[in-house]
Amino acid sequence: MEPALLVLALVVTVGAVAGLCRRFGWSPPPVLVLVGILASFLPAVPEFELDPELVLIGFLPPLLYAAAIRTSFVDFRANTYAILLLSVGAVIVSTFAVGLVAWWIVPGVSLAAALALGAVVAPPDAVAATAIARKVGMPRRIVTILEGESLVNDATALVLLSVTITAITGSVGVGEIGWEFVRAVGGGIVIGVVVAQLLSFVRARIDDPVLDTLLSFTAPFVAFLPAEAIHSSGVLAVVITGLLLGHRAPVLQSAASRVSESVNWRTVQFMLENVVFLLIGLQLRTILQDVADSDLGPGRLAAICLTVLAAVVAVRFAYVFGSQAVHRFGGPRMRRRSWPTSSSTVVSWAGMRGVVTLAAAFLLPPETPQRDVLLLAAFTVVAGTLLVLSPTLPWLVRRLGLSGPDAAEDALQAAALADEASRAGLARLDRVLKATDPQEVVDELRERARRRPNMIWERLGRSNDVLEPPSAAYVRLRLEMLAAEREAIIARRDSGTIDDEVLREALAMVDREESLLDRLESAERRIGEAELVAPERTSGDCEHLRAAPRTARAATPGACEDCLREGTRWVHLRMCLACGHVGCCDSSVGRHAERHFHDVGHPVMRSIEPGEAWRWCYIDEHLG
Repeated sequence: MEPALLVLALVVTVGAVAGLCRRFGWSPPPVLVLVGILASFLPAVPEFELDPELVLIGFLPPLLYAAAIRTSFVDFRANTYAILLLSVGAVIVSTFAVGLVAWWIVPGVSLAAALALGAVVAPPDAVAATAIARKVGMPRRIVTILEGESLVNDATALVLLSVTITAITGSVGVGEIGWEFVRAVGGGIVIGVVVAQLLSFVRARIDDPVLDTLLSFTAPFVAFLPAEAIHSSGVLAVVITGLLLGHRAPVLQSAASRVSESVNWRTVQFMLENVVFLLIGLQLRTILQDVADSDLGPGRLAAICLTVLAAVVAVRFAYVFGSQAVHRFGGPRMRRRSWPTSSSTVVSWAGMRGVVTLAAAFLLPPETPQRDVLLLAAFTVVAGTLLVLSPTLPWLVRRLGLSGPDAAEDALQAAALADEASRAGLARLDRVLKATDPQEVVDELRERARRRPNMIWERLGRSNDVLEPPSAAYVRLRLEMLAAEREAIIARRDSGTIDDEVLREALAMVDREESLLDRLESAERRIGEAELVAPERTSGDCEHLRAAPRTARAATPGACEDCLREGTRWVHLRMCLACGHVGCCDSSVGRHAERHFHDVGHPVMRSIEPGEAWRWCYIDEHLG
């Protein structure tokens, strides 16, 4: 098959399978692996041996970078201890434990070769973790730890693999092993920081979104190649560069550049990570053909592969739960870092291996004893963890009662943040106003600044089938207007009376506004016995929130007393926690809750919408 046709077939297959997975709610990685396995035995599909250089240089740097720029540097730093515990400690323990098992069960294999297999299968894959963990809906901290582990552990594994390969072909001392680690880790960190600083300097001077996106596409290779050239960890250099550039993006990039980079990287990441899983499955026929000449029978080969797979899973469980026990029975500081059993179970189960494991296996020298058997064992680990652990992970998360981020709580924090940002914008407006600035423009800016946080607050309340908030009505009606505007522009285009360049710009203006419109929906959440309250950390040092009660007796339950008197309509209801006065929210015409504060000075109110118990201090402007 011609290379162009092969690439087209891969892209079409990935698109079709991913589309079906989204339609039926399946996870794409295991399905793509299974499709690749089945396709590898079709006569029309050519034999395709995975080139490790293609994966480790062509695929891995952009995939790591795409994951790193979307990873919170603040969260990564806050969970550094747990991440290092898994990405360094677990990889080293797995390398030696699985290596010893392979040395015991594979006849004729050397200890160095067995340890090389241990290093190959030790690291869970960054692509698999990112693709599966977010889809499952785990708690954010677990997702952060798994993604952080998978970003860093390849560096540990590849250094161990390099040392074991050297031992296969020669000899290596303890001092050399130590130097390899220092050079790999230290060099990777230094180059990552230097490249991030260099690209930050260049990025700060680029205004064109196209050029900025081009710089972003080169970033992973600018970090990876110099690090590899001095025998340091290119993986670590890419991760450090991505984390730092992603953290600085809001300051260095324009809004247009950030949007362009995000969309382009999402497309690249989608294609690469899904092609990777398809390529994993396509390797099976080649690996089976290579192992056919082995003097081991099918039963013995199956026993070897399944034993290695079981060892990989068992060692991760033993390491995670062993670490939990050490921390739980250690000193006060260690006990604070201990995980609950449910988190340990999920972290242990989420050790899916991916294409890096398979590509690294192909790096084993041809003279490696039982190389073909080791390749088959590595493939079994990759396919087994993806086909067994991945599909059962959602069931396990539900069984343990772990829940992902709460949409309503997120909306609550987003509303408070938007309120704070809006106040900062209004304060800046007051400082930069000139006497000659048109009053109607200033009034419009103030109204826009007030409307945006109100739109987010409205997401917390009753669904649109009970009462349509003003912002939802605005979006609904404005979308209808934009549809009519687009139809009018297209009609003029079809008439041939307007230049194409003018038409394209007119359509672009309509598209930009439509893409920015918030399609308001009620926050999806489970309304049970517990009500929606603000997280503890949002209250800050507000003495009014600390002193205020959690509830009070409503003077007019289910209605705004001022709206009833004035004959106006309320959107959402708020209750004063000092006197029980019920007023309407800032999205309502009367804004009676805030007016009550200004009239009587009672500082704290709470929402009395169904399922909500969050509070707000008008004086300190804090959510609590």
